[in-house]
Amino acid sequence: MSQATGPAAARSGLIVVALCFLTIVFDGYDLIVYGSAVPSLLAEPGWNMGPAQVGAIGSYALVGMLIGALAAGAITDALGRRRIMLIGITWFSVLMVACSLAPNPGMLGLLRFLAGLGLGGVIPSAIALTVEYALRGRRQLYNALMFAGYSVGGVIAAVLALLLLADHGWRPLLAIGAAPLVIVLPLAWRFLPESVGYLLAKGRDDEARTLADRYGVDLPALREERAAAAGKAGPRALFRRDGITATLLFGAASFCGLLLVYGLNTWLPQIMRQAGYPLGSALTFLLVLNLGAIVGGVAASALADRFGPKPVTVGAFLLATACLLVLSQRVDTGLLFVAVAIAGLGSVGTQILVNGYVAVHYPASIRATALGWALGVGRAGAIVGPLFGGWVLASGIGFEWNFYGFAVPALAGAILIALIPKRRTAGTTTASTSDDPTTSGTTKEETTA
Repeated sequence: MSQATGPAAARSGLIVVALCFLTIVFDGYDLIVYGSAVPSLLAEPGWNMGPAQVGAIGSYALVGMLIGALAAGAITDALGRRRIMLIGITWFSVLMVACSLAPNPGMLGLLRFLAGLGLGGVIPSAIALTVEYALRGRRQLYNALMFAGYSVGGVIAAVLALLLLADHGWRPLLAIGAAPLVIVLPLAWRFLPESVGYLLAKGRDDEARTLADRYGVDLPALREERAAAAGKAGPRALFRRDGITATLLFGAASFCGLLLVYGLNTWLPQIMRQAGYPLGSALTFLLVLNLGAIVGGVAASALADRFGPKPVTVGAFLLATACLLVLSQRVDTGLLFVAVAIAGLGSVGTQILVNGYVAVHYPASIRATALGWALGVGRAGAIVGPLFGGWVLASGIGFEWNFYGFAVPALAGAILIALIPKRRTAGTTTASTSDDPTTSGTTKEETTA
């Protein structure tokens, strides 16, 4: 049976990307809405919370995501991407309703932790499925379009907070996080396919061939990756002598990227309120941050397909560093909004680029495991981000120190990505085409690593 590679197959592949996008929209909403709700939580009657406690509760969901990402990255390689996606969507949706009904700070923290388990579980599978079903030569772009859903969720959270927070408080905002149960889950159940690479690994060749024909997946390339990775599946494969350096550097870069993402999304509205802006204006900064992440992340990933992921990711981290230093100064509002928008590229956008780089650096047999590792280690940075912001605000040393502190991991991220070595295939001295932004020929990774 010949492989379908025409427009119909391409459209079918886009259905997978669209479903993963919708999942990440609500994943992003459920996380970023907490930052939108921070001013209301600080004023919640009878709870008497300060910035440090609010920051700690913000980190509890991220602890859950760390555990969920590390576990799911390996579990999905054993059980399949589709099943974990469906379970994760159901899990975090139900827990968001429970969070909206929390009677006290302790219970809210516990429920946010439990919700984080499901949130962390779906991301490695969503990235792995998107990269697998994307057109070759457009994997970075498709990954960025999918993961832009995180910032779309942030935009929705900021808009709804502007509409609801002042009059209705934080509880309705969290309850809206249950929407995937009625919007995403039925569609995913009906249309989301299993990973072709997973089916091949399980010896289900006929099913794999059927899906490859339907969605235009390059089945011979997947078979080659599987043969090249024989005996290298599972978490231990990430720490072999020929790959441990990249594995450690990817984890550290993800730590820096997610520290920026969750630190800024949790505390930006409150930081700007401390700087003298009213609640509405402070929430607008969160909206601009995520709009900048959407536009910048997609544009940067298109460049990554053309020039390779390494130089573009390094450049995005450096832009983040510069803009965070601008935000630490008292400049006119127009320049401030521009800096916040570019910081969106430099925070959420850099993490999109790091995820895409990981996804094309490793073969399909361990792709979800590698993503689970990078995102799992990154969750430690995500935990530190809200805690750091809360500590600075509670200390009273000045809002600008938040931005100084966030600029450090942005610069570190650029250095870490620059140090990632070329990926080499066994018995060769050239970079693997898995890092290639094109389908054949000399890789961009060869010339930029």
